[in-house]
Amino acid sequence: MTALAVALAVLGALCFAVAATLQHREVGTVTPAPGVLTAGGLRDLVRRRRWLAGLAFGATGAVLHVLALVLAPLPLVQPLGVLAVPMAVLLAGRTTPPAGVLAGVALTVAGVVGFVALSVDGTAGGGDGGGVPTGFVTDASLAVAVVVVALVGFAHTRSGWVRSLACAAAAATSFGFVSVLLRAASRLLVEDAASPADAAAALGAAALGLLVGGWLLQQAFASGPPEPIVACLTVLDPIVGVGLAMAVLGEGRTDAPGARLAAAAVATAGVLVLARHHPDAAGRRRPPMQPTLRPQRPQRPVRRPR
Repeated sequence: MTALAVALAVLGALCFAVAATLQHREVGTVTPAPGVLTAGGLRDLVRRRRWLAGLAFGATGAVLHVLALVLAPLPLVQPLGVLAVPMAVLLAGRTTPPAGVLAGVALTVAGVVGFVALSVDGTAGGGDGGGVPTGFVTDASLAVAVVVVALVGFAHTRSGWVRSLACAAAAATSFGFVSVLLRAASRLLVEDAASPADAAAALGAAALGLLVGGWLLQQAFASGPPEPIVACLTVLDPIVGVGLAMAVLGEGRTDAPGARLAAAAVATAGVLVLARHHPDAAGRRRPPMQPTLRPQRPQRPVRRPR
């Protein structure tokens, strides 16, 4: 079952990379200047086949991810989404990515791979902490809502790649919480044999989290390139998901929290390097070239005949 869960998670990562590439291109057409995606722009997007195709790929990736979560613990499945980062770079169509982009991808993948190794170690060590706590949906939803609102408020005070990453971080927080809710719902229904009302509450909160995260993701696409956004999602999503899984579900606990923090710091540094050195972001920071004016020759005074 574990091997099947890993295969589903990897295939889901590919779907997410394709979805991000397609939707970013279409969002750029309705927001020519990097900024905010309006409701009118969203209405234009739902009429575009490429954006809808990206939505279909994203939905397929989500279904594959949910199936993987049902088959294996969250700390093992969630971090595998980092594979979407190099996939997004390849799908961007650049024959030779800049050195800064390659360095950012390498740091991001290395950090999340370390995070995965520690998560697998914690899972193997018996990290399944009993039943799902009563009322965790309300408490965890309030905590996540505070973080998302703070990130959105910060995003509205910034522009360019900083705003894009802030929106992507808010979306990743929401998506990470959704994964925890789906894992909790599966345990409530299969393992704990709880009442359907508890599982329904978790599924309802997950649906709301998907809507909020999806809207914030489109806002991130309106302000920055897709590769740093995908990197931000694949770094913060597992950090939020694994952190909540350890705190709430008791999955993936380990005796090396410092090592996990170090791996998360490396992955976060990779996201920042990728965002800062991406050609699109660098092009917006560079001032526009001014046309060079040729020096005019001094005109000779015209002599009038006497």
